[in-house]
Formats: sequence, structure tokens, C-alpha cells
Amino acid sequence: MHFLFNEWIMIPLFGICVFIIILMWAEKGVAWLHKRSLGQREEVIKILRLMGSEVDEKRITIMILLMSFGVGALAFLLCWPSVLMGIFFGCSLTIAGWQLPLLLVRTIYERRCSTFTDQMVDGLTIMANGIKAGSNPQESMKRVVEIMGNPISQEFAQVLYQMQVGDSFESALNDLGNRIPRPDVQMFVTAINILKETGGNLAETFQTIVIVIRERQKVEKKIQALTAQGLMQGIIVTMIPFVLMAVFLMIDPNFIKPMFTTTLGLVLLFVMLCLQVIGGVVIKKLVTIKV
Repeated sequence: MHFLFNEWIMIPLFGICVFIIILMWAEKGVAWLHKRSLGQREEVIKILRLMGSEVDEKRITIMILLMSFGVGALAFLLCWPSVLMGIFFGCSLTIAGWQLPLLLVRTIYERRCSTFTDQMVDGLTIMANGIKAGSNPQESMKRVVEIMGNPISQEFAQVLYQMQVGDSFESALNDLGNRIPRPDVQMFVTAINILKETGGNLAETFQTIVIVIRERQKVEKKIQALTAQGLMQGIIVTMIPFVLMAVFLMIDPNFIKPMFTTTLGLVLLFVMLCLQVIGGVVIKKLVTIKV
């Protein structure tokens, strides 16, 4: 038994085991790191193009690297010479930095889609009035571009531009539905494409879509009012540990110092952050009701 616990045997065996584990999981680990860092670049580029923005892939790559590995390295240097604390905060900020660019772009994109849907009420009303006056859908859409602002003006202008360069009206509308993947937009695109083939009263159809959108907006606002309290409670509960930590740091730094300087403290801090993230995601899922 003493022979088995000899350090000259245990240390090489431990090193061999670590090497084998790393060798077995290296490919999956590298693939996971790539997906969570530069792998999100493609999704960011895709969303920016859907919004009609000019995309510089090199600049986006640099931005993602700076917001993840750059911020993590800076945190590690600021925590020096405490290596454990530097590794903890550096890794935490690096992981958060991986998610931040995509989260920001998605938030802007969702807000743009919501604004477009809100503008459809006035836009379809203008188109319905134009069709009643004898205009075709393209001429009515051009009138919307002239009167209203972005994003509906930009999106309708893109539809008209695609038609000018040779695309069919149906294809241009389908592209609009892909850029703004909302049920109201899909209903608008489908209505025009079907009625263009089968015939029908587009003006009445647009007015019906406007009524549906208004009723949907009423329900969404009522749900937002009912879930606002739960969302605020979730935010408060999530922030309480960080506020208490800041209070302890100001009142008695020595009391909270072991949390950042000992291995057990860093492990508990990591567990706390993981539970905070999980709790925040669960609360967000509970108070988010899609109509």
C-alpha cells in the first residue's frame, strides 16, 4: 500500500490521466469554445444583414474578441497577483463577453421587428386607402415609403428595389417575411400573394389585418401590465446578493475578503453566479407570454 501512495508513482499517474482526459475531450472542448466565441459571429452577421446594415466581418471579429478574451485578460491583470481571483473573474467576464454581442444585436433586432409590426397598422391603412382610390399594391407601398419612417419605410423600399432589379413581387414579399419573422407580417405577405393569384378585395383584407394587429397589441399590453410586477420582483431578487456584497465591502471588507481570496470562497462565488443566472432565466421564461 505504501508503494501505491509513493509520490514518484502517483504524480506521473495523475499526469497521464489528465493527459488522456484532455486528449479525449480536446476536440469537443475546442469546438465548444469556437461556438461560444467566434462561432457566434455568423449569427451576429446574419442578424445585421437582416436589418439592412453594412457588415464588416473583420471589425465584428475584433469586437467579439475584445469583448470576451480582451475583457477577461484585463480582469486577470487587474486582479494580479491573486491568480485564483484573476482566473475566476477573467473566465466569468470572458464567458459573459461571448454572449453580449449576440444578445445586444438580437435585442435591437427584436425591437426593430416590434416597431415594424406597430407601424403596419398605419401602413396597411394607407395601402388600403390607396387601393380603394385605384392604385395597385406596389404604388400603395411606394406611398407608405414616402409618408412613414423606418423601419417600415426601409423594408418596403427594399421590396420595391428588388422589383426594379428583376425580382417578382411575390419573391420580394417573401424576402420581407424572412427579414421580419412575425405572424402579422407573414399574414400580410400571404394575403397579398394569394389574392394576387385568386383575386379579391385587397383593401378589405388589409383592414381585417389591421384589426387583428390592433387586437393582438391590446392583449400584449394587458399581459405586459400583468407580468410587470413579476418581472420587477425577479430583477430585485437577482440584484439583492450583489447589493449585499457591495454593502459588506464598504462596511467591513475583511468580513467578505475570504470570498475572493480562498478557494472555497471562489467556488461558492461561482456557484452563486450560476444559480443567479439560472434563476434569472427561469423568471424571464415564466413572465414571458407570447401572443
